[in-house]
Amino acid sequence: MRKTRTVFLAICFLTIVVCGLIYSALRASLPTEDGELKLPGLAKAVSVQSDTLGVPSIVASNREDAFRTLGYLHASDRLFQMELMRRKSAGRLAELFGASALKLDRKQRTYQLSRTASTIVQDLPAAQRQTLQAYVDGVNAYIEQARILPPEFLVLRHSPEPWRAEDSILVALGMFQTLNGQEQDERMVSVMEQALPADLLTFLTPDTDSYATVLVGGPSSRRFSQSIPVQAMAALPDADAHLAQNHVDADNVVAGSNNWVVAGSKTADGRAIVANDMHLGLGVPNIWYRADLTYRDKHIYGVTLPGLPAVVVGGNNDVAWGFTNVTADLVDLVRLELDTANPTRYRTPQGWREFAQHTETIKVKDAAAEDITLQDTVWGPVSDQLLLGQPVAVKWVALERHAVDLGLLEMDNAQSTHQAMTIMNNAGGPAQNVVFADTQGHIGWTYMGRFPKRVGFDGLASRSWADGNLAWQGYIPPDELPRLMDPAEGFIATANNRTLGSDYPHVIAHNWALGYRAFRIAELLRDHQGLTEQDLLAIQLDSRGGALDYFQQLALAELRDLPNKESDLQEVERALQAWDGHMRVNSIGAAFLQEFRKRLAEEVFAKVVAACRAHDPEFRYAWREMETPLRQLLTERPTGLLSSRYHDDWRLMIVDILRQTHEALHRQYPETDLAKLTWGQTHGMSLQHPFSRVAPLLGNVLDMPTFASDGCASVCVRVMDHGHGASERLVLSPAHPDDAIFHMPGGQSGHVLSPHYRDQQQSWQDGLATPLQADAKSETLSFVP
Repeated sequence: MRKTRTVFLAICFLTIVVCGLIYSALRASLPTEDGELKLPGLAKAVSVQSDTLGVPSIVASNREDAFRTLGYLHASDRLFQMELMRRKSAGRLAELFGASALKLDRKQRTYQLSRTASTIVQDLPAAQRQTLQAYVDGVNAYIEQARILPPEFLVLRHSPEPWRAEDSILVALGMFQTLNGQEQDERMVSVMEQALPADLLTFLTPDTDSYATVLVGGPSSRRFSQSIPVQAMAALPDADAHLAQNHVDADNVVAGSNNWVVAGSKTADGRAIVANDMHLGLGVPNIWYRADLTYRDKHIYGVTLPGLPAVVVGGNNDVAWGFTNVTADLVDLVRLELDTANPTRYRTPQGWREFAQHTETIKVKDAAAEDITLQDTVWGPVSDQLLLGQPVAVKWVALERHAVDLGLLEMDNAQSTHQAMTIMNNAGGPAQNVVFADTQGHIGWTYMGRFPKRVGFDGLASRSWADGNLAWQGYIPPDELPRLMDPAEGFIATANNRTLGSDYPHVIAHNWALGYRAFRIAELLRDHQGLTEQDLLAIQLDSRGGALDYFQQLALAELRDLPNKESDLQEVERALQAWDGHMRVNSIGAAFLQEFRKRLAEEVFAKVVAACRAHDPEFRYAWREMETPLRQLLTERPTGLLSSRYHDDWRLMIVDILRQTHEALHRQYPETDLAKLTWGQTHGMSLQHPFSRVAPLLGNVLDMPTFASDGCASVCVRVMDHGHGASERLVLSPAHPDDAIFHMPGGQSGHVLSPHYRDQQQSWQDGLATPLQADAKSETLSFVP
């Protein structure tokens, strides 16, 4: 007995010792925050003061030293995040995670982003290349000096390769892919074009909705059908809604954002103010890293992207700016005409041409490497997926020369809204709406990025370019990009919505986001004067779900006149009547309305989806403006459109969908009366570390605690949904930066033992106003040559 007890105590002691050693090793991997460090390549010493949230203020003698230091700090706080971003873009995740990452790696290798990154680095202007190299040297200085690497590297038994200039461009290309690099829009429309009559296709793919708030080019849109093509839709084969289940994306969450700017005529003391919240995938750590840089006579601050030397959104001493995604059409899938006698050749305007091809090896952790053969055309790489049984080449702005650069660096020189507009018009990168405010009270809006100048087609659906009639003729010139400055209304707002009317001469996009968010922002701004930073934060936190009003009224109208309502429909009616018009944690009826809208869309478009799935089983109807045809059909209720089981009785269908929605929610929440079911009970938010997705037990340590939140996926200004939402909130007047407000989830550090791993989470989660610039400086770090 005594021997057993001794062995047990010995095991406990050894366990404690091992755990202590592991903890000590992990603590030793934390970056130095105070003292003096050597940083090779510096012209002069650099001072870094960090505030109580770990946000660094860098003071250097020149731009290169400032960004060299930022590179070191990015690596010290976010090296594993940077490692994942460069590997994801390059198609090299399987080297870390094994066969589970092979599918993604194969897809990424198809785009050949590593080759593109090398070309971009060679093409960069000398000044940009010099700053980029300084940043790269800073990252590598940390990698070389780190005694113990961050925990993720220890777990994976992996040492990072030296950082390269190409890796920073891979990070930029990864963001480009997130925002503007998806093939699915053109694939979807190409299948619809094959399966549906032309008038029905036009009806189902409008570029506008009842909430449209256009900035430039007049009120009319390019693509909108006033009438329902009843004959075309009625002629489609009968289909049940189960064929459309999960093949109609009614929410269609877009990587996007809100931004707006108000002029001094609408603020309390005449200051112009920018507000910006960028909506991206939410995870741990957060995508952004806060920084403040001073060098020579320059001062620039805001959020940076680990891996890149640039302030993405923020301000300098004269101008503030914020981004939203344009949802531009920057991808064309070129249908390839193969030589039937020799399928290694494809037709071009210059005649038959052999595919260029080469083999790449994907290394796989704990498994054999895999060789893949990649093909190239004069237009771009051959996609790994056929489209309607035919190969297509990917013509994508991100793969073109000069489409990506570090033009954002020049924002340290902007002294006015007008100058800032010119800088943004000439900068390469993902297509963005940019709003500006300057210290003189001027406000403005324009586009950043490169937009293809198409000849012979509009880019909506896939076409063959073999006859030479279709092409890109470079980009839309920077001075032809849309601009708006100091409008009489006193504000400018965008939210991934259609910002252009048909009088604007170039086609920029087709599949704009639903206009409700921009409409709601404008509604709140228009009705108020004397605005302050606090007021603009309140708008960022607005949870009004006004786009669902239509569906509430539709359902209540049918229920009101329905005789002998059974108990489930009475419960539904009470829930709908209780809805307060918002998507708040305590809002009743919100979850029902969201599910009801989704199921209605699946039923109404069931015949369309079935017709398209006959050509492509993976087809999904995910048009962001589907609200326009959906409401038109539900309002006019033509015959011949519903499945045969409803016998053209739209009321029967709507009531049946109400029952189905009740049944689905009751199954999910069996103990709750729907008239008491709150949005918060159905809308839990979770921010996960990449490790916890494959090892859930680690989530207790690495993830942010799950919480309920106001807001919703696509019809609230406060965009908050499962794994997607506001990656930051910024409210900034360049004339009064001390009054600026900032939020972001998580914290500055990606190290789980850092006090800055989660210290910004609660303020972001609760929407509590916190300053962008903290006065207290808790740590001072000196970098010396």
